[in-house]
Amino acid sequence: MNITVVGAGVVGLCTARTLEERGHEVQVVAAGTEDATTSAVAGACWFPYRAGPPDRVAAWAAETRHWLDEVAADPGSGVAPITGYEITSDDRLDPPRPWWAAHIAVTREPAPVTGAPIAWRYASVGIEPARFLPWLASQLRRPIEHRPVADLAGEPGDVVVNCTGLAARELAGDAAVTALFGQVVITAVGEVDRSIAVTDDRDPDALFYLIPRRDELVLGGCSLAWPPGVPPAIDPAITERILAQARGLGLAVGEVKRVRAGLRPCRPEVRLERIGRIIHNYGHGGAGYTLCRGCADAVVALIG
Repeated sequence: MNITVVGAGVVGLCTARTLEERGHEVQVVAAGTEDATTSAVAGACWFPYRAGPPDRVAAWAAETRHWLDEVAADPGSGVAPITGYEITSDDRLDPPRPWWAAHIAVTREPAPVTGAPIAWRYASVGIEPARFLPWLASQLRRPIEHRPVADLAGEPGDVVVNCTGLAARELAGDAAVTALFGQVVITAVGEVDRSIAVTDDRDPDALFYLIPRRDELVLGGCSLAWPPGVPPAIDPAITERILAQARGLGLAVGEVKRVRAGLRPCRPEVRLERIGRIIHNYGHGGAGYTLCRGCADAVVALIG
């Protein structure tokens, strides 16, 4: 079957690669690729965040992590195993498991930071977008076709898969798609253990996370409603708050290398459905890397 995938972020590229594995002929079409995509700005590790519905997201996430574990065997992929910790303020002796851990193993252990007594520990992977996105593109049989798309129905192929993220608000006429502003601070490693990732969302208004890479750290973050059509702009106050939280958790990070900002394509629920010859696969919020393979396999199932 001839299939056009619109969008070259992590969801679009992973969907295209998965479809090719199933024997389909695939052409990816996108106005922006690699560094010009939302995926390029992401902190990028396996952790379900800002996506629904919870039951389907947990299943898609588990499937994706199994795939990423396999991908990590290729040193060129930019994927590496790490141990994740989600700090929790729930001090009950036997609290319910996190919703996102319905299909994976988690344990409650002392948090590996100061000022946070307990955390959920789980196996994760860190992902470097600057390596992973080109790696995914290199797996495709055809080069990406660089051009804007104004009408999904006008695209060639037996099936068109819409993986346009935030652009789906206009392209699919979906007002449920909204932008959530995110900002990250990239620092030198300093004295931080690069084998761990830490998430602290006890205060939703002061989200913090640390994700290690080969020779640097990604510190975040925030998740703020953003007006349509307005480009993201770096806020120095958010940078200072993130660095202060790192210090408060006893994380001796190195010097700041750069600060980046982007917009997450948020939706109350991931839209993954087929309407005629068009399959929609967007609205993954802050979990594109976490859900990409599970959702790609769901697209395959919709094609039949």
